Amino acid sequence: MNEATGVHPVDERLPTGRLAALGIQHVLVMYAGAVAVPLIVGRALKLTPEQVAMLISADLFCCGLVTLVQSLGVTRWFGIRLPVMMGVTFAAVGPMVAFANAMPGVDGARAIFGAIIGAGIVSMLIAPAVSKLLRFFPPVVTGTIIAIIGISLMRVGVGWAMGGPAPLAQSVDVPKLVAMVDGAKATAAAAAASAAPGATVAIKLPGPIPMANNANYGALDNMAIAGAVLVFILLLVKYGRGFVANISVLLGIVGGCVLAAMMGKMNVDKVAKAGWFDVVTPFAFGMPTFDPVMIGTMTLVMIVVMIESTGMFLALGDITGRKISQQDLAAGLRTDGLGTLIGGIFNTFPYTSFSQNVGLVGVTGVRSRWVCVAGGIIMIVLGLLPKMAAFVEAIPQFVLGGAGLVMFGMVAATGIRILAGVDYKGNRNNLYIVALSIGFGLIPLVAPRWSQHMAHQLHPLLESGILLTAVAAVLLNLFFNGARDDVRGTIEAARVAEAH
Repeated sequence: MNEATGVHPVDERLPTGRLAALGIQHVLVMYAGAVAVPLIVGRALKLTPEQVAMLISADLFCCGLVTLVQSLGVTRWFGIRLPVMMGVTFAAVGPMVAFANAMPGVDGARAIFGAIIGAGIVSMLIAPAVSKLLRFFPPVVTGTIIAIIGISLMRVGVGWAMGGPAPLAQSVDVPKLVAMVDGAKATAAAAAASAAPGATVAIKLPGPIPMANNANYGALDNMAIAGAVLVFILLLVKYGRGFVANISVLLGIVGGCVLAAMMGKMNVDKVAKAGWFDVVTPFAFGMPTFDPVMIGTMTLVMIVVMIESTGMFLALGDITGRKISQQDLAAGLRTDGLGTLIGGIFNTFPYTSFSQNVGLVGVTGVRSRWVCVAGGIIMIVLGLLPKMAAFVEAIPQFVLGGAGLVMFGMVAATGIRILAGVDYKGNRNNLYIVALSIGFGLIPLVAPRWSQHMAHQLHPLLESGILLTAVAAVLLNLFFNGARDDVRGTIEAARVAEAH
């Protein structure tokens, strides 16, 4: 409490200039992570560059809007009223990419947005109950889940560095396929001429569909740029100080773009054509479609996200010196659900508190929630500038590859750090929880078609290593350890997550 004004540091309104500067700092720290998810999902859906740019604009706009709700508070039901920046969660990427692979294009986007809207509504309804489920998600569970999120996303980062996902390594050799089909037709015609009248002869290809290696996949010059981005980020992390080190990933991407442009590998024509201002409209891809299995899958993701947010909020309460009540916690988690609902309506994705921004509060010592309010306003403005979204969409995949290895690797490393604090000597059963849960999570990565003989409706669930890990970790923890209440352990785990 400020003795001179009687105002708690969380509620202190700083001078406008300082607010703006600190707000920009929060935006820069989260920007690279905020735009990564629409890039991943938009390209997995095989959307046009203009549509991906639309996703990015919608994402930035909703980041700002939900941040205002969380930091300012709207009635007693929404907003924890702490310095929190909200962004799209990486936890939902795995299931959304699985949805996109099963149903690409605008139809897939509408199905994903429908699942997000449904999960957002359910999340708001169950938020008070989730705030009481902390005992089912001790560090051994949350650490394992966060580790597998990073491991799963590494596939995306490596794919970016190579020039696209693994299936792009080869494409159909069209000339050979045409020649093969023509030969099969001639063989079938000859067989039909000698066959009995009325008999049918099937056309059979003499072998598998011919494939050709894509020349651009794994191109050495592209991988060199990805490597340069990675090296630049590492140099900034080692030799940079304070704010520069905190935005090393963003600066690395900017440096990679400059290098790619100098080599003639970055096309910014669409940036020049994009407008300066546009309004983010709801349901831009048409009315969403609602699939119960997809909604259930996204709801499971949101439960994990809200448990992680609970730890973040409790840790932030410690950092700012403000006691968090059960009602405050429920209001914060309910905003996660509201943000997810808003995301589905405005063509974007599920939202949660960004851990790197929580860490920034501890680093700077500035506890005012009005700083994040300023950051939210800046994000809304960025979301209304199509040129900004078009520029982000124009960033070559191999530039993002170098940064992706750092971003996603740090997510995995954060999970490992949380697991490092788990008691394995006194409770060897924790080893089995971690080992088996990670094993289940790796199934879709090492055996992508493992669920082909199972019900098609279950594929989005079964193809998400993150969800398989979450379910396995919770059940195994219940089996071995029961439902022990470990709030202190959860807070410490959240503190570790902030440090990345």
